Amino acid sequence: MSKNNDELFKNVISHAKEYGFVFPSSEIYDGLSAVYDYGQLGVELKNNIKTYWWKAMVQMHENIVGIDSAIFMHPKIWKASGHVDGFADPMIDNKDSKKRYRADNLIEDRIAKYVKEGKLDQAEQLQLDLDSALANDDLSRLKTLIEEHQIACPVSGTRNWTDVRQFNLMFATQMGAMAEDSDEVYLRPETAQGIFVNFLNVQKSGRMKIPFGIAQIGKAFRNEVIARQFIMRMREFEQMEMQFFVKPGTEITWYRHWKEARLKWHLALGTPATKYRYHDHTKLAHYANAAVDIEFEFPFGFKEVEGIHSRTDFDLSQHEKFSGRKMQYFDTNENKSYIPYVIETSIGLDRMFLLSLCNAYEEQDLSNAEKQDSRVVLRLHPALAPVKAAVLPLTKKDGLPEKARQVMDWLKLDFNMQYDEKDSIGKRYRRQDAIGTPFCVTIDHQTLEDDTVTIRHRDNMEQERISIAELDQLIASRVSWKSLL
Repeated sequence: MSKNNDELFKNVISHAKEYGFVFPSSEIYDGLSAVYDYGQLGVELKNNIKTYWWKAMVQMHENIVGIDSAIFMHPKIWKASGHVDGFADPMIDNKDSKKRYRADNLIEDRIAKYVKEGKLDQAEQLQLDLDSALANDDLSRLKTLIEEHQIACPVSGTRNWTDVRQFNLMFATQMGAMAEDSDEVYLRPETAQGIFVNFLNVQKSGRMKIPFGIAQIGKAFRNEVIARQFIMRMREFEQMEMQFFVKPGTEITWYRHWKEARLKWHLALGTPATKYRYHDHTKLAHYANAAVDIEFEFPFGFKEVEGIHSRTDFDLSQHEKFSGRKMQYFDTNENKSYIPYVIETSIGLDRMFLLSLCNAYEEQDLSNAEKQDSRVVLRLHPALAPVKAAVLPLTKKDGLPEKARQVMDWLKLDFNMQYDEKDSIGKRYRRQDAIGTPFCVTIDHQTLEDDTVTIRHRDNMEQERISIAELDQLIASRVSWKSLL
C-alpha cells in the first residue's frame, strides 16, 4: 500500500470500531487473532447486505430457492469433497518473527507494489512465474520467487524464511458425550456441500426443474494462520452462495450469464466500474472447467470478493460415489436421467462488508475563507445504511423533544431510526454523517406551528422543508430495494 492508502485503511479500521461497526473479538482478554465481532451498526449493515443478496438471488428468481444447512455434517462429506486430502494453502514461516504467511499472498503483495511503482514489466513477469508455480504445485519455486524478489516479513523486516509447506485449513472437533466414544467431525470450511447433499431433497420437495438454483447464507470456518487486512481474512466468516444446476453441455452459457449478472449486482450499488475487474483463473481446480473472480480495488490493492465457478458434475458425482445413493435428475423433456452440472456463485459477506465501508468512507475538508470545517461521511447506498433517518429536536425545551418523539415513534415502525438530542445540531449532523445515515429530520419551533420539518440530505448537506405527513413516503422512496433491483 502507498502511504496514503495505508493511512486510509487504518482510518477505516479505526472508524469501524469507534462507531460500533466492528470490534476485535475478546478484546478485554487482548483479543483473538483473525476473529472479529460485529457491533450494533455493523450487524445492521451486514443484515442489509444479506437482504440485498437474498432478494436478488431468491426473491427475484422463480427457479432459485434457499436453504439453511447445518454447520456440522457427516465426516465422509469432506472426504468426498476432497477437503480432507487436499484443502491446504502454501505456507511459509519467518524464523525471526515466528509469523506464518501464505506464500502466494506475499508474492501477490509484491506484484501490487511493483504496479504502484510503475514497474509493470516486473509485475507481469512475477505474475507469470507465480501462476506457473501454483499450476505445477511447485512449492520450492514459490520460496525461490520470495527470495529473488527480496520479500521481507512485514513484522520482523527480515528475509529469514523456512521452506514452503502445505497447511490444512479445516477445524476438527469431537462429537459425542464421552471422549472415548466421540467421533471426529469438522467445522464446515464452506457452505456449498450442504447444498449438494440436499440437492434431491430440494428438487423433489420443491418440484424443481432444471435449470434451478439453491442459495444459502451461512458461517464457515478455516484455520487461517494469517491475521492481516482486518476482516479480509478471518477464521470464522460468512458466505453467500448459490449453486445453479444445469443440463450438461449448457454450463458455459450459464457460467457467462452468472458472471455478468453478479457484476451487475455489485455495480447497482453505485460503485464506480473502475473499482472492479474480472480475474480469470489460470490454474483451475481439478473439478472446474471455468472460473473467474470478481475483484475490488481495496486500499491494499485488488482482491477477490466473489467467485463464479463452473464445477461440472464433480460434487454430485462424488457424493453419489461415497454415499452409495443416486444423485441423478430425471429430465422429462429428454426422457433420461443424468447428474446435473453446477455453476457456483460464492461471495464473502465479510469482504462485501469491508468493500462497502472502504468504498463509502470519505474525509471531507469543508473549510472556507470564514471558518475551518471538516467531516467524515459514509456514503453508503441508502438501502444498505444501518440507520435510515435520525430525528433531532433543535433544542431540549419548548415541547420540541415531545414532538420529536411522536415523529420518531411513527417512523420507527417502518425504518431503523435514531433519536439524538445531545450537543449542537451541527455536531449531531456530523455523527449521523459518520455512520452513513441518509437523512436527518430536524424538529424546530415552526414544526409546532405547521407540522413541517427540515430534512437534511447526507451526501450534499442540502436541506428542504416538508410536512411530517410526507416523511415516510420520501424516506421509503430513497431506501427502497426497488432502486437496486
